[in-house]
Amino acid sequence: MQRMGKMNLTDAERDKLLTATRSRTARVADVRRAKLILMLEEGQSRDTIMQRLECDSRFISRWSSRFLSERLAGMYARHPGRAPKQPPAKLEARVLNYTLRRKPSDGSTHWSSYKLSAELGDVSVSAVQRIWRKHNVRPQRLDRHMVSNDPDFETKAADVIGLYLNPPAHAVVFCVDEKTAIQALDRKDRMLPLSPGRAESHGFEYKRNGTLSLFAALNTATGQVLGKTVARHTSEQFVAFLTDIVASQCERQEIHVICDNVSSHKTQRVRDFLVQHGNVRMHFTPTYSSWLNQVENWFSRIQRDVITRGVFTSVKDLGRKLMRYIREHNKNPKPIKWKYDDPSRRIRQVLIQ
Repeated sequence: MQRMGKMNLTDAERDKLLTATRSRTARVADVRRAKLILMLEEGQSRDTIMQRLECDSRFISRWSSRFLSERLAGMYARHPGRAPKQPPAKLEARVLNYTLRRKPSDGSTHWSSYKLSAELGDVSVSAVQRIWRKHNVRPQRLDRHMVSNDPDFETKAADVIGLYLNPPAHAVVFCVDEKTAIQALDRKDRMLPLSPGRAESHGFEYKRNGTLSLFAALNTATGQVLGKTVARHTSEQFVAFLTDIVASQCERQEIHVICDNVSSHKTQRVRDFLVQHGNVRMHFTPTYSSWLNQVENWFSRIQRDVITRGVFTSVKDLGRKLMRYIREHNKNPKPIKWKYDDPSRRIRQVLIQ
């Protein structure tokens, strides 16, 4: 079926041209030609077309005649252009040498493509960007790291990772830690809610209503979390939380607890508890290696989802909202799967979907 018009477009041709005009990835030149054909089909005047498309009569004549003779196949340019010129190896080495071994002369801490281009003088900004992109060099990015000084790092890390990858049969593994000094902050000014064209806004001034600590134990097999809020994070409170963990499991269930090296985890009170409960074993992560503890991953979620933007009228209100989040999380828990990321052999965490 054909639609009668100046260009005699078929339904398929019209759909193809409309799709091109709405595309966000199509080339600008292709979109402009598609609009031209559609405007001609609608019978718009040349003056109107030249004004809207910012073109001249030669553009209209060339592409209208091309379409009439070749239809959609004629809408592509005969000479699409050439690929960007690839910089020679010497130029790449020069750009990388400046980027990796030198600092900007104006005292800046890192290069931008514009600064490096100006420094080199004969290299364009786009060439610098292509070289950086090719070699995955990103001066604008900054990562932070902490190097463990634990002489037994490999032994302790292997012990913890082994519990994740190959847990003991008929045993349960918990990652335990406490998130300390969570502030119950209330805003002095009213909150402005999210609306079209405007982000949610909180008042700059706030009121401190006290702090509390959150103990959490992540079951590595199920993803469920046992939580408890306390006013202080003492060794006595830690032992009380371990008692809650034991009470949540079957009698004589073998329990493995992964935790960090904070002093409250290694007191005489904790050692006495372990003597009384022979089915509980403690596994300590190496120093400065809290990333090995999976519960830290969950703490980052509750920080992002509840604490950072939360408004709390009191410590009790803060505690209620934290425990509500834990209850809702446990309705659909997802364990964290640990695996090696080849070839760099770095451990990463991937949620089981």
